Amino acid sequence: MATIYDVARQAQVSPATVSRVLNGRTTVDPAMAARVHQAMRDLDYRPNAVARNLRLSQTSLWAVIISDIGNPFFTSMVRGVEDVAQGAGYSVVLCNSDEDPEKESRYIAAALAERMAGVIISTSGRSTAINRLVEARIPVVAIDRQLRGVTIDTVLVDNVQGAEMATTHLLDNGYQRVACITGPRRISTASQRLRGYQRALRAAGVEVSDGLVRYADFREEGGYQAMASLLDSDNPPDSVFATNNLMTVGAVECLVDRGVRVPASFGVVGFDDIPWAHLVKPSLSTVSQPTYDLGRAAAVLLTERIANPTRPPSTVTLSTGLQVRESSSRPS
Repeated sequence: MATIYDVARQAQVSPATVSRVLNGRTTVDPAMAARVHQAMRDLDYRPNAVARNLRLSQTSLWAVIISDIGNPFFTSMVRGVEDVAQGAGYSVVLCNSDEDPEKESRYIAAALAERMAGVIISTSGRSTAINRLVEARIPVVAIDRQLRGVTIDTVLVDNVQGAEMATTHLLDNGYQRVACITGPRRISTASQRLRGYQRALRAAGVEVSDGLVRYADFREEGGYQAMASLLDSDNPPDSVFATNNLMTVGAVECLVDRGVRVPASFGVVGFDDIPWAHLVKPSLSTVSQPTYDLGRAAAVLLTERIANPTRPPSTVTLSTGLQVRESSSRPS
C-alpha cells in the first residue's frame, strides 16, 4: 500500500506538500498540486482515513438514524438527505433504531465514538441520548419528530393541519363516527395528529370520544389489532383516520378480513402517501407529506450548523396535502 512518502518521491515534492494537497490547502503551487494528484493516481494512493479523522477531530460522515427502515416513508426522505450530503462532500451512514430507544442510544454512542460530522435523527421520543450529541458539540438535526427538553434544529410537517384535513374530509362525506388510530403517546407525530383529529371533530360540533381512539405502534400489526378492537367495541365507528401508512395497511387488512365494505359502509384515510395507494381497490385516501423535501431541508440545516455552530436553532415546518381517492368517498 502506497504511503504519503511514496507519493512525495513520485511527485518530486516534500511529504509536507502532499499533506497540504490532501487537506485542500490552496497555498500549494498549482503545478506541484497537479503532480501530487497524478502521483496519487499512478500509485493508487488512498489516504489513511483513521489518521485524518484524528487530525480533524471528525469524519466526513453523517449518521442518519431513522425509526423504522421498513417504512417506505423514510426511503424518499433519506434520498433527500443523501443528495444534499453528496453535494456538500459528505457520505451518509444509515442506522435503523427500530423504534427502540436503547438501540437508538447505541447508534448515538457509535456516532460519538466515530467522530461523525453530523447526525440527522427521527427519534424514538427520548431526549437524553440527543443531549449527549449536543454536549459533545456534534451538529444534530431532528427530522419528522419533535423532541422535548432539548433545543436543536428541527424539520417537521404540519401534522395537526394534515390530521384535521383528513378527519374533516370523512365528516364531510357523511361518516359520523370517525375513529383515530394513532401511535405511541411519547412520540410527537402521534400526539399532534391526534390533536388535529380532535380539532376537526370539535369544529364540526361532534363529541370527542376516547372510545374511538386507539394507541398503536406505527406498525402494520398494530394497525390491524387497533382496527379489530374498534370493530369489536359496543358502539363501533363507521370510518377511521390512521396516523401513518403502515397502520393504515393493517387497518384495511382487518376490514377486508371482517368483510367490511370500503367505502360503502366504512371510510378510511391514512397519513403518509403510499407509492401504490392508487393501485389497490379501493384506492386509499391519504395525507401526503413532502418526504424528499423533508430530507433536503434537514440536510441543508445540518450543513449550515456545521458551517456556523453558534447560530440559533431553527425549526422548518412543511405543509401536507390530502390525496382523496376511493376509500373515503361514500357513494351517494
